[in-house]
Amino acid sequence: MSRIIPDVVVTPQELPAQVDVVVIGGGIIGVATALSLVERGVSVALCEKGLIGAEQSSRNWGWVRQMGRDPAELPLAIESLRLWRGMNERVNGETGFRQQGIAYLCDTDADVAAYEDWLKHATPLGLDSRLVTGEALKTLIPGMAKPFRAALHTPSDAKAEPFIAVPAMARGAAAKGAHILTNCAVRSIERSAGRVSGVVTERGEICCSSVVLAGGAWSRLFAGNMGIDLPVLKILGSVARVSSIEGVSDMPVGAANFSFRKRMDGGFTVAQRNANIAPLTPDSFRLFCDYIPSLIKTWRELTLRVGGQFIREATMARRWKSDEVTPFEQVRILDPDPSMRFVNGGVNHLRDAFPVFRGAKITQMWAGLMDVTPDAVPVIAPVGSVPGFYLATGFSGHGFGIGPGAGALMADIVTGAKPCVDPAPFRMERFKRLRKVA
Repeated sequence: MSRIIPDVVVTPQELPAQVDVVVIGGGIIGVATALSLVERGVSVALCEKGLIGAEQSSRNWGWVRQMGRDPAELPLAIESLRLWRGMNERVNGETGFRQQGIAYLCDTDADVAAYEDWLKHATPLGLDSRLVTGEALKTLIPGMAKPFRAALHTPSDAKAEPFIAVPAMARGAAAKGAHILTNCAVRSIERSAGRVSGVVTERGEICCSSVVLAGGAWSRLFAGNMGIDLPVLKILGSVARVSSIEGVSDMPVGAANFSFRKRMDGGFTVAQRNANIAPLTPDSFRLFCDYIPSLIKTWRELTLRVGGQFIREATMARRWKSDEVTPFEQVRILDPDPSMRFVNGGVNHLRDAFPVFRGAKITQMWAGLMDVTPDAVPVIAPVGSVPGFYLATGFSGHGFGIGPGAGALMADIVTGAKPCVDPAPFRMERFKRLRKVA
């Protein structure tokens, strides 16, 4: 079955001699940052080693949610949703954004209690999230064969179409004057008197005063070549598309072991919720102590796997010079194999809960690698030891939904503007290994 192919972005590819800011990475975080910067009159070049949005940014579920976010992320999720609402007009393109709400189904009283606790954080911020039960639940989400205790419903939450949204945003940024460069890996960052003065790409140099690293699953490797020990590991999620059916809510719905979202093409994106694979790599052992608290909390949601990823990363260069070919040029697009166990598991659990899906056929499947921090909250912050260098990474599977807000916050930090939300929860200093460089 075919894999994910994002909408191709075609822009002029001439390397600018100089810009104010270079953004490394063409996923939603990098693109949203470039868009926010160019709209403020900042000259910017975005360098993507492969294609725009070709990795996790086009492989996620397409949920744009505030519901269930970590309290540290809630203000950013709220701001991001505000920006999503006007995104089609802002970039003069279709992103698939539709505000139809999201619901989480509760199997147990413990699930209900957990969401009641979460509402204590959400309600004071003005979120419209509420618990729905009984007949109101059946009306909200028709077709359920399985009795659920309740659903946490947020009417203001939304969805968008990942494989077209990020390319549309990139075209919008290009139309406003951003240089969007594809198949153009950044090899290294140049410094003058200790601060950023430019980047060296595989095509040549670009002078600049600031660099934003938004490299997703590649960020740790790039930062490591600069001597920055960024605690980010890769987690693999598997997803399927199933054929169109009638009689199901247009609203994205999740439960303990499945999720579904109706797509613009009429089909559905389906996944087994709370079921991801943690490929064991050399970094898994280097960062083991950092992730112990997270592993204890989420061990039921993770499957550890020893496989080819260990060998690939063990033999991959971790240090290189600016005149050497880098791993980013050797692997243009991360395209891992999906887990058939989790693809089939998600579809089968969905069919048990919603029998109408028994007539739907799997038409496509794929996987993506998420960049995950020890606390599952991103880093959006300057690197104090390298003036002019910034990190926007570690979005832990939340990047698509909070991408526009993250890009705006990063632009605020780079330009010295008043932050759209408090940046403190995203600082680097919260990780012990980064305190020495922040």
